[in-house]
Amino acid sequence: METLLPFVLACVALAGSPGPATLSLAATGAAFGARHGLTYMIGICVGMLAVMGLVVAGLVGALLALPGAALAVTALAAAYFVWLAARIAMAPPLTEGSDARRRPSFAGGVVLSLFNPKGYAAVSALYSGFVLVRGRVQLDAAAKIAVMIAITALVNAAWLTAGAGLTRFFHDPKSDRAMNVAFAILLVAAVALAFML
Repeated sequence: METLLPFVLACVALAGSPGPATLSLAATGAAFGARHGLTYMIGICVGMLAVMGLVVAGLVGALLALPGAALAVTALAAAYFVWLAARIAMAPPLTEGSDARRRPSFAGGVVLSLFNPKGYAAVSALYSGFVLVRGRVQLDAAAKIAVMIAITALVNAAWLTAGAGLTRFFHDPKSDRAMNVAFAILLVAAVALAFML
């Protein structure tokens, strides 16, 4: 397991860099508060676990090899991210209370992970680029998944908390709206960049 430290560092870099999941978590924290974004964050982690399983099992490669599948998946993912960005941009200010606000859900977090192109690219790179347990394919895959999901959970919590920390600077509804719109624009830009890579 001499490659564990480089694997961890690569995982932190890939999971922690701005992308659709991390930016949506920061936006959720800013728009709804960390406590109200926790369920959404758990959904993202569960969805990432599913992505890891799909990549490790080779199902992603098989699906994308089907004619037209890549285009259909890309269109569905783009539509979901535009919808999510619109919800973030239109979220009422925190001062209006939580009853009037539809927060991103656990299911929404799972769906985000399943449609997140950056997630598939990161997991594929990490899974194929490192060997943690030589000669034991199943144990190697399990070790990689365990490390990746632990780091993903920690990084996601950090992004959610950082976003929530911004809300104290935006007590004015106009400033709060501007912050939500900025996060929504960043989310769409991150998705566009992820699709181009």
